[in-house]
This record gives sequence, structure tokens and C-alpha cells, in this order.
Amino acid sequence: MRYYISDLHFYHDTLNRAMDHRGFRDEQDMNEYMIHQWNSRVRKNDEVVVLGDLSMGNWEKTKEVLDQLKGKIYLIQGNHDRFVKDKNFDASRFIWVRSYAEMHDNGRKIILSHYPVLCYNGQNRLSKHGNPKTFMLHGHVHDTLDQRLLEQFQQITRGTLRGEMPIPCNLLNCFCMYSDYIPLGLNEWIEYHETKKQGETK
Repeated sequence: MRYYISDLHFYHDTLNRAMDHRGFRDEQDMNEYMIHQWNSRVRKNDEVVVLGDLSMGNWEKTKEVLDQLKGKIYLIQGNHDRFVKDKNFDASRFIWVRSYAEMHDNGRKIILSHYPVLCYNGQNRLSKHGNPKTFMLHGHVHDTLDQRLLEQFQQITRGTLRGEMPIPCNLLNCFCMYSDYIPLGLNEWIEYHETKKQGETK
């Protein structure tokens, strides 16, 4: 099984009081809870794609966290993942570290970037039944005004016709707080955002 998650920000205590307002007592409590939630879902041979901003800690602290996380981990590097550039960090815990990637998940193409890509490769591809064949998975914006703007962009794009067909636009923000810090599969992220969209239109 493959899962996705973004913006865990291990060791970023400020997020408990600002921006995300996560509400943990301190970074230790936050780290312990996120490790527990991750391991409650992920098994040894599962794959997890982290869509950036895994850790604000230095390479030693980040290694301590990685040693406790189950699964085979891929890292899309985020703007806060400075530990990766430290010459002392052993990146072998990751299958790979990249700034951008394209993969396939059960017959669907997925575009992977820390930053949302508004016009992504394969965006217009549909199955013979008219379902989207490509999804853009990202992080970075957390649950901020930027996410609201992305939702507006998707709504405008989906309401625009190219010829007789509406333009698909499937940006999936895999922000960790949306899933209570549990990595989710592609179908789960699709369902989350569809349910969220339906709730906002009621």
C-alpha cells in the first residue's frame, strides 16, 4: 500500500501557537503523537510519500524521528527540509529525495511536488468513462488563505470548457492535520477533498 502526507514539521514548536495552532503542549508531545499516528496505519513494507517539510530539526534530531517511523519513505523536499543538505545526514533511510516526481498509483498518474502546480502534466487526461487520470498531490499551503485560493482556482477551472469538455483540475493538498497526522492513500485523499468541497457548497 502507498500513502501520502505533507507538512508534518517535526520539531516545529511554533506551529502549536501560530499558523496551524496545533495545540500540543510542546514539540515533544507533538512529535510523539505524530509518530504514533503514522505507525498506527503504516506497516513495514508500505510506502509513504512525504510531500515536503518533514522536519525542522537538524540531521541528528530528524534521524531520531525517522528511526521510529515504519515503512519505505520517499521524500519530496520542502522549503524547511534543511537537514537533507547537511553533509552528515545519511539519506539512505529514504528510497529517494527529489524536488519533483511523477509516479503511477493503481492506473492513475500522480504529480508530486511540495508546491502546488496549477497547470500540471497530464491534467486534461480522462478515462473512457470521463474520470480524471491524473492528480496533483502537494503540500506547502497548510490550511491557510492560500488553500482557499487554490480551491477557488479549481472551481473556476472545472467550470471552464475546452471545446465541449470541462477542464479537469485535481489539486490534492495532503496536509497532515486534515488526516489527524495519519498518511492516507490516494483514494482517501480524493474522497476527503470531494467531501470537503461538498460540505462547503451546502
